[in-house]
Amino acid sequence: MRTNSLSFDDVLLMPQYSDIESRSEVSLGSSLGVELDFTLPIISAPMDTVTETSMLAAMAHNGGLGILHRYMSAHKQEELLNDAVRRCKPGTPFGVAVGTDSTAALRVEELLNLGASVVCIDVAHAHHLLVKRTLQELRSEYGDDIHIMAGNVATLEAFNTLSDWGADSIKVGIGGGSICSTRIQTGHGMPTFQSVLDCAQSDRPTKLIADGGIRNSGDIVKALAAGADFVMLGSLLAGTDETPGGFITATGQHPRKIYRGMASKTAQMDWRKHVSSIEGVSHTVRCKGPVEEVLHELAVGIRSGLSYSGARSIPELQAKAKFIMQTSASIIESSTHIKRI
Repeated sequence: MRTNSLSFDDVLLMPQYSDIESRSEVSLGSSLGVELDFTLPIISAPMDTVTETSMLAAMAHNGGLGILHRYMSAHKQEELLNDAVRRCKPGTPFGVAVGTDSTAALRVEELLNLGASVVCIDVAHAHHLLVKRTLQELRSEYGDDIHIMAGNVATLEAFNTLSDWGADSIKVGIGGGSICSTRIQTGHGMPTFQSVLDCAQSDRPTKLIADGGIRNSGDIVKALAAGADFVMLGSLLAGTDETPGGFITATGQHPRKIYRGMASKTAQMDWRKHVSSIEGVSHTVRCKGPVEEVLHELAVGIRSGLSYSGARSIPELQAKAKFIMQTSASIIESSTHIKRI
């Protein structure tokens, strides 16, 4: 039985000497591969309450990447992608999600024709035969002409296996999302931080995307320092103006929006008209305004984080990072804890 398994709250990065005079010297650039360079290492999650046309365009305008969710008809997905492509300059990278059913290959062909740059095979447990078949089918059809993202996985073994099956990037994290109940429902999962640490030991060139359990810019810095090339965000982007769905208003209360897991009962009913294993919940979140403001605030925090390690880039952060473990007392000290008098 494994005894050590660390979450984001269990660790801190040790401050180090820095000669960075301005945080503007810090680059947050990261790459998924040829012609897939980004100035912000953030990817929006392929969820029906996070990423549709407006979020795709907003992520592109702010230097990140959006992944259009798959929980709709093929025609509707093509329509939403086309709307985003028409609003952005030619060559802008867009991501699209597909499943592992018999329609996946056909969807990919149409979405690539419309301008998709990244195809994400998006399932809850990707260390699976159906993902292998889909990855190998797409790689056989398109060779190295497309970037294939796949996930999610939690272990180094799974990461290496998906890489060998043909994945260019892999989403790492199972059960850590704020609206995910997989660990309660199934008894399976791993802390996302530990999964990132483990998978970063891979000798494959595959890019690592930390996905789940990230609550603030500090967690993003920890994920990047542990070896992630990008982070995927859901709850931190939920409730912004660019997320799908209308505003929910009540007298005297701040407007809210729905944010739900794709394995929640309501999402499953809306998507496929029946419910299987319920591994998520539906919730409302306070509206946050334009996603640009959220992304800017996160970027400021990430740059500051890199500067505390004396790092001007993500690779330099990964080379310099020194983690220490926190006790329960230091976790309390790490948060704001002023007492009212």
